[in-house]
Amino acid sequence: MDWKLFIARRIYRSNEGGKEVSKPAVRIAMLGIAIGLAVMIVSVAVVIGFKHEVRDKVVGLGADIMITNFDSQQSYQTVPVVAGDSLLRLLETLDGVKHVQRYSTKPGMIMTDDGFQGMVLKGVAHEYDWTFLKSHLQEGEIPAFSDTVSTNRVLVSRTIADKLRLKLGDRIYTYYIEDNVRARRLTVCGIYQTNFSAYDDLFLITDLYTVNRLNDWQQGQVSGVELGVTDYGALDEVKETIRLRVDAQTDVYGGVYYTQTVEEANPQIFAWLDLLDMNVWIILFLMTGVAGFTMISGLLIIILERTNMIGVLKALGADNLAIRKIFLSFSVLLIGRGMLWGNLIGLALCMLQSRFHLLKLDPATYYVDRVPVEFNVWIYLLLNVCTLLVSVLMLVGPSFLVTRIHPAKSIRFE
Repeated sequence: MDWKLFIARRIYRSNEGGKEVSKPAVRIAMLGIAIGLAVMIVSVAVVIGFKHEVRDKVVGLGADIMITNFDSQQSYQTVPVVAGDSLLRLLETLDGVKHVQRYSTKPGMIMTDDGFQGMVLKGVAHEYDWTFLKSHLQEGEIPAFSDTVSTNRVLVSRTIADKLRLKLGDRIYTYYIEDNVRARRLTVCGIYQTNFSAYDDLFLITDLYTVNRLNDWQQGQVSGVELGVTDYGALDEVKETIRLRVDAQTDVYGGVYYTQTVEEANPQIFAWLDLLDMNVWIILFLMTGVAGFTMISGLLIIILERTNMIGVLKALGADNLAIRKIFLSFSVLLIGRGMLWGNLIGLALCMLQSRFHLLKLDPATYYVDRVPVEFNVWIYLLLNVCTLLVSVLMLVGPSFLVTRIHPAKSIRFE
């Protein structure tokens, strides 16, 4: 065994079990490392989980990429575009595209004996991916919606159902105002709850045929096409491929195709999520600083306490570099123990929150009803490695204190 590491381990063990002045400083240093790393692990897990949870809801209620009419404004009263079989087949064959589905929207109003509510009727067809809504369906069932026949059945959100006192099987009257007022009676067949207020407060879901009839559109016309991608990380590349193949074309009625990603369609939500990254960096910087400075103070106290030992080692021929390695090795042992406790605390908190959902959130504000956590192995390992490296590097400067200690004076030091 290297003699420097041997001495470092002896110092570590003596400070662990003895009554030296440095014992409280060592404990504070290890506590600083443990708390700092635990906070960093929890912070990163929460932010990753929160971003993915919100993003998955936005995508689940829509799609990764949307193709609409270029003339459509930011309104649910959309300008139609033709989505025929040839376009759908083209999109399905493109690399990176996982799923293709049509949709149409029509703004209107629900009126019941208990009140009224503005809403948007969204029509979907047989190819619609129900994975997300099925996981959030609280009551009822999802019927087989079609683009060729009207079912007169509708899915409503729990928010709308509670406000208008609706239950399964109720018949509701919906009204649509253009040149004149049109009415359509629909039957509640299911109630869902996504906790995404921008969707739950507005959307009713029915068949594509009904919405297209209300819009007086021609055969094949829809509000747009929604596409899912196989790899969200390649979202921009897939969008660019679609844009080059589709955006330059016009349909038979003169509509111009326009492609945008979910991030472009919802810039305010994704800009808010990006701000969370800045918060994480601030937390990482502060926690690393706290851990590093507690280690610096602990190391300086250890060096001062071991002044006599340093003088003896120098008298025996040890140079400054070798003695600095002793104390840096000792610091690595302390950091390692602090990191061990930090990992145990951080992982335990993440597991408790993931399993028991102890911390709740207001879904009207945060889009989720609990604090989500998501564990990423690679980020977790990187966090540990960076914590170790930064902590050790911060101790390199203070370790030069041993060069200021002279053997003759330090041997007499008490």
